[in-house]
Formats: sequence, structure tokens, C-alpha cells
Amino acid sequence: MHIFANPARFLKIARPLTPWLGWSGGLLIVAALAVGLFASPADYLQGESVRILYVHVPAAWLGMGGWTGLAIASFMQLVWRHPLAAVAARAIAVPGAAFTAICLITGALWGKPTWGTYWQWDARLTSMLILLFLYIAFIALDDAERERGGEGRITAIFGLVGAVNIPIIHYSVEYWNTLHQGQSISFLRGSSSIDASMLWPLLASALGFTLLFGAVVLMRMRAALARQKVEARLRRM
Repeated sequence: MHIFANPARFLKIARPLTPWLGWSGGLLIVAALAVGLFASPADYLQGESVRILYVHVPAAWLGMGGWTGLAIASFMQLVWRHPLAAVAARAIAVPGAAFTAICLITGALWGKPTWGTYWQWDARLTSMLILLFLYIAFIALDDAERERGGEGRITAIFGLVGAVNIPIIHYSVEYWNTLHQGQSISFLRGSSSIDASMLWPLLASALGFTLLFGAVVLMRMRAALARQKVEARLRRM
């Protein structure tokens, strides 16, 4: 990662990569949702309401994956003082919070016909809500620290501490008796309880949203670097 420590070298790669990620992700999302919403079968228990999983599951993965990436960037900032680490963490925070909110909203819409309620103080739902609050706190703390002219170390420490919630979310359906269903896909074991007719559109949707997430993060990083360049030029003037 240190080879990208130079902003000019990073931008040389990020500029052409951003539209490629964005367009390929968008097209993949459209194709996956078209199959998932209109071609894949309804669930034998949940009926047509199961189709919301093609948005809900990728949003949950990216909400958790976003904070994982944020924590890695925070670690690199604290240990190696990587010049782009703070920029990366800041760029991840907003889309990560957006996908976490989408996960909670779609989960509530899915829960009403399935569980009979929009919300339950379930271990998985509550820990996911805490993740949204962590994102909001990170964004607010980062803004406050930058206004004071800080280096972002307090924000980076918060990013690392907040990562404790990620394994809690992941294992909440295994360690507690929760209303939320258990893990359906295990990449470590290479197994899935989801039928192939629903699994492949789901994986394609998750990949599409991931590519789009990457494009948004790169755009935000490029915008932040451009803003820093303008501010540095104004200070010199």
C-alpha cells in the first residue's frame, strides 16, 4: 500500500479506475436486480417479500465492510502515518453510513410481512443500528477535529475502537437467540443454504454494489485531494 502514498501516483490510477468501477457496477446491479426481481422464484415461506434481499444483503455486507476498510485505513494512519489513510477513511465513512441506513430500512420493510413488526430490539438489528451511530459519530468527530487543525489521530483511534462492533454483528445470530435468521452463506466453508436460482443474482448484486461503492470512495478521495491542493495554494498566496 505504501506505493500509493504519493497522491499523484494514486490519482494516476484512480482517475481511469473510477468510471470503470462505476459503470460496471451500475450495469451489474441493473442486471442482477432484473433477474432477482422478475425472474428468480419467490420463497416458499416468505413469498414475494424475499426479493428485497437483493438490496438488503449487499447493503449489510457493505455497511460492515465499509467500517472494516475504515478501520484498516485508521490503523495505517496511526502506525505508518500513510498520507492517504485519513483521506480514505473519511471517504469511506459517508457511503458506509448510507449503506448501513439502507440495510436498516430494507430490513424493516422486510421484517413487517415476515415477522409482523418493522423493528425488534434483536441482537443483529441493534448491533447494526449501533454501527450507523458509529458512522455518524466518526463523521462528526472528523469534522470537529479538522476544524481544530488536528491530524486526525483521535478520529483514527475511534475508527479502530469501533471495529469491535463488526464481529459482534457477524456472530450475533450464532451466539444469541435472535429473531433474525442465521447465516445463509459461508465463504469460509464454501456452503450456502440459498437455492442457486436466488444465490447467483444475490452474488451479482453484491458485486455490483461493491464496485459502485469503490467508485464512490475513489471519487470522494479525488475530491478531497483536489480540495487540499486548492487550500494549500490559497495558503501560499
